[in-house]
Amino acid sequence: MKKRLAGKVALVVGAARGIGAGIAERFVEEGANVVIVDGLKAAGEETARKLGGIFVAADISRKVDAEAVVAKAVSAYGGLDILVQNAGIYPWTLIENIEPEEWDQVLAVNLRGTFLAARAALPAMKARGAGRMVFTSSITGPRVTSPGHGHYSASKAGINGFIKAAALEFSHYGITVNGVEPGNILTDGMKEHRSAAFIRMMEEAVPLGRLGTPRDVANAVLFLASDEAAYITGTTIIVDGGQTLPEGKDFRLAPPE
Repeated sequence: MKKRLAGKVALVVGAARGIGAGIAERFVEEGANVVIVDGLKAAGEETARKLGGIFVAADISRKVDAEAVVAKAVSAYGGLDILVQNAGIYPWTLIENIEPEEWDQVLAVNLRGTFLAARAALPAMKARGAGRMVFTSSITGPRVTSPGHGHYSASKAGINGFIKAAALEFSHYGITVNGVEPGNILTDGMKEHRSAAFIRMMEEAVPLGRLGTPRDVANAVLFLASDEAAYITGTTIIVDGGQTLPEGKDFRLAPPE
Protein backbone atom coordinates (compact mmCIF):
# COMPACT_ATOMS: atom_id res chain seq x y z
CA MET A 1 0.00 0.00 0.00
CA LYS A 2 1.41 3.36 -1.02
CA LYS A 3 2.08 5.80 1.80
CA ARG A 4 -0.10 8.89 1.62
CA LEU A 5 2.76 11.40 1.64
CA ALA A 6 5.36 9.37 -0.22
CA GLY A 7 8.03 11.68 -1.64
CA LYS A 8 6.37 14.86 -0.36
CA VAL A 9 8.42 17.61 1.28
CA ALA A 10 6.87 18.93 4.48
CA LEU A 11 7.86 21.85 6.68
CA VAL A 12 6.45 21.56 10.20
CA VAL A 13 6.90 24.66 12.38
CA GLY A 14 6.66 24.26 16.14
CA ALA A 15 7.54 20.57 15.97
CA ALA A 16 10.08 20.09 18.75
CA ARG A 17 7.52 18.48 21.04
CA GLY A 18 3.81 18.06 21.72
CA ILE A 19 1.32 18.36 18.88
CA GLY A 20 3.95 19.47 16.37
CA ALA A 21 6.19 16.49 17.08
CA GLY A 22 3.15 14.24 16.69
CA ILE A 23 2.43 15.78 13.30
CA ALA A 24 6.02 15.35 12.16
CA GLU A 25 5.99 11.72 13.29
CA ARG A 26 2.80 10.92 11.34
CA PHE A 27 4.20 12.61 8.25
CA VAL A 28 7.39 10.54 8.42
CA GLU A 29 5.33 7.37 8.88
CA GLU A 30 3.45 8.26 5.69
CA GLY A 31 6.63 8.76 3.67
CA ALA A 32 7.25 12.52 3.81
CA ASN A 33 10.63 14.22 3.96
CA VAL A 34 10.22 16.46 7.01
CA VAL A 35 11.98 19.65 8.04
CA ILE A 36 11.34 20.34 11.73
CA VAL A 37 11.37 23.97 12.82
CA ASP A 38 11.30 25.28 16.38
CA GLY A 39 12.88 27.80 18.71
CA LEU A 40 13.67 25.00 21.18
CA LYS A 41 17.00 23.85 19.80
CA ALA A 42 17.81 20.86 22.01
CA ALA A 43 14.30 19.41 21.88
CA GLY A 44 14.04 20.04 18.15
CA GLU A 45 17.34 18.34 17.42
CA GLU A 46 16.29 15.34 19.48
CA THR A 47 12.97 15.02 17.66
CA ALA A 48 14.68 15.32 14.28
CA ARG A 49 17.24 12.68 15.30
CA LYS A 50 14.49 10.31 16.41
CA LEU A 51 12.44 10.79 13.25
CA GLY A 52 15.31 11.06 10.79
CA GLY A 53 14.39 14.53 9.63
CA ILE A 54 16.20 17.86 9.41
CA PHE A 55 16.00 20.42 12.22
CA VAL A 56 16.23 24.19 11.79
CA ALA A 57 16.15 26.57 14.76
CA ALA A 58 13.99 29.60 13.99
CA ASP A 59 11.62 32.23 15.34
CA ILE A 60 8.65 32.10 12.98
CA SER A 61 7.57 35.61 14.00
CA ARG A 62 10.62 36.97 12.13
CA LYS A 63 10.39 37.36 8.34
CA VAL A 64 14.03 36.44 7.78
CA ASP A 65 13.63 33.21 9.76
CA ALA A 66 10.43 32.22 7.94
CA GLU A 67 12.12 32.68 4.59
CA ALA A 68 15.24 30.84 5.75
CA VAL A 69 13.41 27.68 6.82
CA VAL A 70 11.57 27.49 3.51
CA ALA A 71 14.88 27.94 1.69
CA LYS A 72 16.35 25.10 3.78
CA ALA A 73 13.53 22.74 2.81
CA VAL A 74 13.87 23.63 -0.87
CA SER A 75 17.66 23.25 -0.85
CA ALA A 76 17.54 19.95 1.05
CA TYR A 77 14.73 18.26 -0.87
CA GLY A 78 14.20 20.24 -4.06
CA GLY A 79 10.89 21.88 -3.27
CA LEU A 80 8.04 22.24 -0.80
CA ASP A 81 4.67 20.50 -0.86
CA ILE A 82 3.28 20.89 2.66
CA LEU A 83 3.47 23.64 5.26
CA VAL A 84 2.22 23.15 8.80
CA GLN A 85 2.43 26.16 11.11
CA ASN A 86 1.87 24.83 14.63
CA ALA A 87 4.03 27.18 16.69
CA GLY A 88 2.13 29.03 19.38
CA ILE A 89 2.43 30.49 22.86
CA TYR A 90 -0.29 30.81 25.48
CA PRO A 91 0.56 32.81 28.60
CA TRP A 92 -2.22 33.14 31.16
CA THR A 93 -3.00 36.79 31.94
CA LEU A 94 -6.28 38.55 32.59
CA ILE A 95 -7.03 41.26 30.02
CA GLU A 96 -6.82 44.02 32.63
CA ASN A 97 -3.24 42.90 33.38
CA ILE A 98 -1.96 42.26 29.85
CA GLU A 99 0.77 44.69 28.95
CA PRO A 100 0.93 45.74 25.30
CA GLU A 101 4.30 44.00 24.98
CA GLU A 102 2.80 40.66 26.05
CA TRP A 103 -0.16 41.15 23.71
CA ASP A 104 2.21 41.87 20.82
CA GLN A 105 4.34 38.82 21.61
CA VAL A 106 1.40 36.42 21.56
CA LEU A 107 0.04 37.80 18.30
CA ALA A 108 3.55 37.91 16.81
CA VAL A 109 4.15 34.19 17.25
CA ASN A 110 0.62 32.88 16.77
CA LEU A 111 -0.86 35.15 14.10
CA ARG A 112 2.05 37.02 12.49
CA GLY A 113 3.91 33.69 12.40
CA THR A 114 1.04 32.14 10.48
CA PHE A 115 1.09 34.96 7.93
CA LEU A 116 4.88 34.92 7.56
CA ALA A 117 5.04 31.14 7.17
CA ALA A 118 2.36 31.20 4.47
CA ARG A 119 3.96 34.13 2.68
CA ALA A 120 7.39 32.48 2.71
CA ALA A 121 6.08 29.12 1.49
CA LEU A 122 3.95 30.53 -1.31
CA PRO A 123 6.65 30.96 -4.01
CA ALA A 124 7.92 27.39 -3.58
CA MET A 125 4.40 25.99 -3.81
CA LYS A 126 3.56 28.17 -6.81
CA ALA A 127 6.61 26.70 -8.51
CA ARG A 128 5.16 23.23 -7.85
CA GLY A 129 1.72 24.23 -9.08
CA ALA A 130 0.21 22.73 -5.95
CA GLY A 131 0.54 22.71 -2.20
CA ARG A 132 -1.06 22.13 1.18
CA MET A 133 -1.01 24.64 4.02
CA VAL A 134 -2.37 23.58 7.39
CA PHE A 135 -2.47 25.87 10.43
CA THR A 136 -3.06 24.97 14.06
CA SER A 137 -5.83 27.11 15.43
CA SER A 138 -7.79 26.18 18.57
CA ILE A 139 -11.32 25.87 19.90
CA THR A 140 -10.22 28.71 22.20
CA GLY A 141 -11.08 31.90 20.34
CA PRO A 142 -13.12 30.67 17.39
CA ARG A 143 -15.55 28.59 19.53
CA VAL A 144 -15.05 29.14 23.26
CA THR A 145 -12.72 30.91 25.65
CA SER A 146 -11.77 31.20 29.31
CA PRO A 147 -10.43 33.95 31.58
CA GLY A 148 -6.77 34.76 31.04
CA HIS A 149 -6.73 33.93 27.35
CA GLY A 150 -7.79 37.20 25.74
CA HIS A 151 -4.68 37.56 23.61
CA TYR A 152 -4.51 33.86 22.78
CA SER A 153 -8.21 33.81 21.83
CA ALA A 154 -7.75 36.83 19.56
CA SER A 155 -4.76 35.26 17.84
CA LYS A 156 -6.50 31.95 17.17
CA ALA A 157 -9.69 33.60 15.91
CA GLY A 158 -7.45 35.63 13.62
CA ILE A 159 -5.88 32.45 12.25
CA ASN A 160 -9.32 31.21 11.20
CA GLY A 161 -9.95 34.44 9.33
CA PHE A 162 -6.55 34.23 7.67
CA ILE A 163 -7.23 30.65 6.56
CA LYS A 164 -10.31 31.77 4.64
CA ALA A 165 -8.55 34.71 2.99
CA ALA A 166 -5.46 32.70 2.05
CA ALA A 167 -7.56 29.81 0.73
CA LEU A 168 -9.34 32.17 -1.62
CA GLU A 169 -6.20 33.94 -2.82
CA PHE A 170 -4.07 30.81 -3.20
CA SER A 171 -6.70 28.66 -4.92
CA HIS A 172 -5.53 30.01 -8.28
CA TYR A 173 -2.17 28.32 -7.69
CA GLY A 174 -3.57 24.90 -6.79
CA ILE A 175 -2.84 25.43 -3.09
CA THR A 176 -5.32 24.47 -0.39
CA VAL A 177 -5.34 26.20 3.00
CA ASN A 178 -7.01 24.64 6.03
CA GLY A 179 -6.63 24.30 9.76
CA VAL A 180 -7.30 22.22 12.84
CA GLU A 181 -8.90 23.41 16.06
CA PRO A 182 -7.65 21.21 18.90
CA GLY A 183 -9.43 21.09 22.22
CA ASN A 184 -7.57 20.03 25.36
CA ILE A 185 -4.68 17.82 24.28
CA LEU A 186 -2.71 15.78 26.81
CA THR A 187 0.84 16.75 25.89
CA ASP A 188 3.96 16.34 28.01
CA GLY A 189 3.72 20.07 28.72
CA MET A 190 0.24 19.70 30.18
CA LYS A 191 1.38 16.79 32.33
CA GLU A 192 4.30 18.86 33.61
CA HIS A 193 2.42 22.09 34.30
CA ARG A 194 -1.11 21.02 35.21
CA SER A 195 -2.25 19.09 38.28
CA ALA A 196 -3.91 15.69 38.14
CA ALA A 197 -7.05 17.34 39.50
CA PHE A 198 -7.08 19.87 36.64
CA ILE A 199 -6.65 17.13 34.06
CA ARG A 200 -9.52 15.11 35.58
CA MET A 201 -11.71 18.22 35.53
CA MET A 202 -11.00 18.76 31.83
CA GLU A 203 -11.64 15.10 31.04
CA GLU A 204 -15.06 15.40 32.68
CA ALA A 205 -15.92 18.22 30.26
CA VAL A 206 -15.29 16.03 27.20
CA PRO A 207 -18.17 13.81 26.03
CA LEU A 208 -15.76 11.13 24.79
CA GLY A 209 -14.37 10.95 28.31
CA ARG A 210 -10.70 11.65 27.69
CA LEU A 211 -8.35 14.38 26.60
CA GLY A 212 -6.98 14.26 23.10
CA THR A 213 -3.50 13.10 22.18
CA PRO A 214 -1.02 14.71 19.78
CA ARG A 215 -1.71 11.81 17.44
CA ASP A 216 -5.42 12.63 17.37
CA VAL A 217 -4.55 16.08 16.03
CA ALA A 218 -1.83 14.72 13.77
CA ASN A 219 -4.27 12.38 12.04
CA ALA A 220 -6.53 15.31 11.16
CA VAL A 221 -3.56 17.33 9.86
CA LEU A 222 -2.40 14.31 7.85
CA PHE A 223 -5.78 14.10 6.15
CA LEU A 224 -5.75 17.80 5.24
CA ALA A 225 -2.19 17.48 3.91
CA SER A 226 -2.99 14.44 1.78
CA ASP A 227 -4.48 14.00 -1.68
CA GLU A 228 -7.67 12.79 0.02
CA ALA A 229 -8.41 16.42 0.93
CA ALA A 230 -7.76 17.82 -2.55
CA TYR A 231 -11.21 19.44 -2.75
CA ILE A 232 -11.22 20.90 0.75
CA THR A 233 -10.01 24.44 1.37
CA GLY A 234 -10.76 27.39 3.61
CA THR A 235 -12.05 25.35 6.54
CA THR A 236 -11.02 23.83 9.85
CA ILE A 237 -11.51 20.48 11.58
CA ILE A 238 -12.43 20.58 15.28
CA VAL A 239 -10.51 17.92 17.20
CA ASP A 240 -11.96 18.14 20.72
CA GLY A 241 -13.77 14.90 21.58
CA GLY A 242 -17.06 16.78 21.48
CA GLN A 243 -16.05 19.33 24.11
CA THR A 244 -17.76 22.23 22.34
CA LEU A 245 -21.05 20.38 21.77
CA PRO A 246 -22.98 20.55 25.08
CA GLU A 247 -25.40 23.40 25.75
CA GLY A 248 -24.69 23.22 29.46
CA LYS A 249 -22.41 21.68 32.04
CA ASP A 250 -24.34 18.39 32.32
CA PHE A 251 -24.43 16.47 29.04
CA ARG A 252 -25.50 13.06 30.35
CA LEU A 253 -28.31 11.33 28.46
CA ALA A 254 -30.57 11.40 31.51
CA PRO A 255 -29.63 14.39 33.69
CA PRO A 256 -31.39 14.81 37.03
CA GLU A 257 -34.64 16.79 37.01
